[in-house]
Amino acid sequence: MPRTVYAFPSTETLAANLRDQLLRAQDEALAKHDRFTVALSGGSLPQTLAQGLLAHPESFQWDKWHIFYADERCVPLDHADSNHRLAREAFLDRVPIPTSQIHPINPDLVDQPAAAAEDYQHQLMRVFALKGAAVRFPVFDVILLGMGPDGHTCSLFPNHPLLDEDEKWVSYLTDSPKPPPTRITLTYPVVNHAHTVIFVATGASKQPVLERILDRNEPLPAGRVNPIHGHLYWYLDDAATATLTQTTIDRPSVI
Repeated sequence: MPRTVYAFPSTETLAANLRDQLLRAQDEALAKHDRFTVALSGGSLPQTLAQGLLAHPESFQWDKWHIFYADERCVPLDHADSNHRLAREAFLDRVPIPTSQIHPINPDLVDQPAAAAEDYQHQLMRVFALKGAAVRFPVFDVILLGMGPDGHTCSLFPNHPLLDEDEKWVSYLTDSPKPPPTRITLTYPVVNHAHTVIFVATGASKQPVLERILDRNEPLPAGRVNPIHGHLYWYLDDAATATLTQTTIDRPSVI
């Protein structure tokens, strides 16, 4: 499992380099097939993405993008806790991705998490299992993830039974330790089958958990992301990496 850890002097330079990484990933994907599939999480990630993508939106073939969510809160799509709302307000409303290629949770099922997870898996199947072909797990071109101070990613939390799910593409939980409690999430088999997985984490508050995951290789949820055939990137800023001592860090030239 190749792993690259980048550190940048600011969120602005991180976002610019992340944009170029996504442009390369898009071009690579479109050389192989006629779409670019991306899953993303919420938190501060959509704003960081927007900072890079909207600086040069003309660089991207937006009509080929398919956007999914690595996890989603079971709330209405206009709710303040909705990852879809975060992404839409940050950048999706400002780029010409066809609406049919943006895949939020079914708003009619937010009170039925099991049905919402099953429906989301069917949404994935309609894109990844083309012409009825059997697909064990979808292979995203890129999955973009954040990480909480407890080491959770997607809605995969420490010591939760969902960490052991190895069959379903999408599962649900009603006992998230971080509100809101009811969510759906991609599972490890889906995340770890991606061609590229990118974590984005910034700020000094991330230092303790990054030390545990990158320096000490503790099996926190984010540390269990290990693409089987793909590449794992960590996009960090200098503040987040200041206390790392055992991790090889690449500091690219600033764009």
